[in-house]
Amino acid sequence: MSATRRGPCPVCNRGPRDTALAMTTDERGTVSYCHRCGYTHAENLERRPAAPVHPVQQSGPVDWSLTAERIWRRTLPLRGSLAQTYLEYRRCVLPPRDSDLRYLAPADGHPPTMCARITDSVTGKPISLHFTRLAADGHGKARTDRDKLLLRGHRKQGGAIRLWPDEAVTHGLAIAEGIESALAAAHLYVPVWAAIDAGNLAALPVLVSIASLVIFADHDAAGIKAAQQCARRWYQAGREVRIRCPCTPGQDAADVSGGSGRSDRFPGGIGERPC
Repeated sequence: MSATRRGPCPVCNRGPRDTALAMTTDERGTVSYCHRCGYTHAENLERRPAAPVHPVQQSGPVDWSLTAERIWRRTLPLRGSLAQTYLEYRRCVLPPRDSDLRYLAPADGHPPTMCARITDSVTGKPISLHFTRLAADGHGKARTDRDKLLLRGHRKQGGAIRLWPDEAVTHGLAIAEGIESALAAAHLYVPVWAAIDAGNLAALPVLVSIASLVIFADHDAAGIKAAQQCARRWYQAGREVRIRCPCTPGQDAADVSGGSGRSDRFPGGIGERPC
């Protein structure tokens, strides 16, 4: 005889009322499974003969892996960390505490790092990690050859960094390429996500229940083209779309943010562009 109870998932926990994790117990032990992110854990299961293992050919990038899970479990809250210092130095808005943006303390020769979880933009399932290496005092990036990294071998396409959780996205959403650009744009509009790069922004699928999209484009050829491709698809789907872009070529929202939380702190810096 078995019994199942529900509760918050230790990986994608969205609060005490979250019931995504199903914990089933019978005479053999307990198996926990999250119906949102796929987290699985077994306790005290009786041993059974192992099935033969056949090698599997990996044909392309993987989604969330054990490596990704182990790294994410090492992360610390953003607030009170060097990552908060960095974002404040860049004059960014701090995202909510349940954001997919956290902090990795220095370890194994790696510098302090801001760590973001990349999730499928439609399903919300985790697929990869994004890393920003920071200076020791938080005043900028680490100035290495690779200050921004993605977890090797994992899927990025179709992903986004949910700087505001799904629960905060009701009617409208803003999107920008980078984390810092998105959090600078948050002085003007929230909730906002980061698309990671121009390719992901251009391909952002039309999301169910989102009636309005604000695109904060980088002012370069790739950024404007990506914004217009995204805007065209959302507009054709009957959504309200606006493109905001720095007035100065070569800039993004983070370059012109004044950090006060008021739009007049972007004096002549962010303007509307035709879709």
